[in-house]
Amino acid sequence: MEFAIFGAGGIGAYLGARLADAGHDVSLIARGEHLAALRSEGLRVESVAGDTAVDLPATDDPGEIGTVDYVLFTVKAYDTREATTDLDPLLGPETAVVSFQNGVDNERWIAEAVGESHVVGGVAYVFSTIESPGVVAHTGGPARFVYGELDGSRTDRIETLDDALSECAGVEAVLADDVRVELWRKFAFICAQSGMTAATRKPIGRIRETETSWRMYRRVVEEVVAVARASGVDVPADTVEEWVEFARDLDPEMYSSLHYDLVHEKRLELDALNGAVVRHAESTDVEVPMNEAVEAILRPWAE
Repeated sequence: MEFAIFGAGGIGAYLGARLADAGHDVSLIARGEHLAALRSEGLRVESVAGDTAVDLPATDDPGEIGTVDYVLFTVKAYDTREATTDLDPLLGPETAVVSFQNGVDNERWIAEAVGESHVVGGVAYVFSTIESPGVVAHTGGPARFVYGELDGSRTDRIETLDDALSECAGVEAVLADDVRVELWRKFAFICAQSGMTAATRKPIGRIRETETSWRMYRRVVEEVVAVARASGVDVPADTVEEWVEFARDLDPEMYSSLHYDLVHEKRLELDALNGAVVRHAESTDVEVPMNEAVEAILRPWAE
């Protein structure tokens, strides 16, 4: 199969390398020093699931690639709308654009640009970042990728994607029954993990040590689940306990990508995370004071 990785950063480059190792044709779309290194030295993945190195076509111009079977869309959420304007050269009649991004609004934004028929929802559970230009470090997480058609149907293209990802070493591939539920489930965790580690400047271990901050962490999850259910998304009732227990077992020194971007003075995905919770809550009768507090604390840095 032919894949274009649109936003070949920590998540996208990791998937691209694994797909290439499985024998698929993969092109990378990146920019800046990372792109220069991909072109000159290739891509190296340093992973707890096994290292790999691949030499793949890399560009900042999708027109150089042409139509593909799948676009794995892994840009930061704040770049989604702008990036969708460059998708057309990659799209054939059956091309699927699979979003593996943070947040619950990206699929809608992509669909507004290219049509909902092209869009597939996805969720990534993997801790991977650009360690240095051309080098991606996968430091933990299950490397689980969950995906599905937005309407829950089992199309040929989603089953073919499932086959391709299932063949990849270092990838746990899951074809979801209802990907919208999966998007909100992940959203509940990441809003708590990202928001709390960034707002407090503390790793998860220190948050767990203080009863007040641990209650706050739990409350963020509860609020997101409540907004999801009030919005008609049937998030499982045990989601809160699942994520609280999961966070209890995380490496005590673990932060989040939002914290990383904060301390490295990079642009924040706040609007796609806790800010989005606040926006979605406005159309329900759910109150979200903890997410409002996190959003308010981080807003000056986001701006």
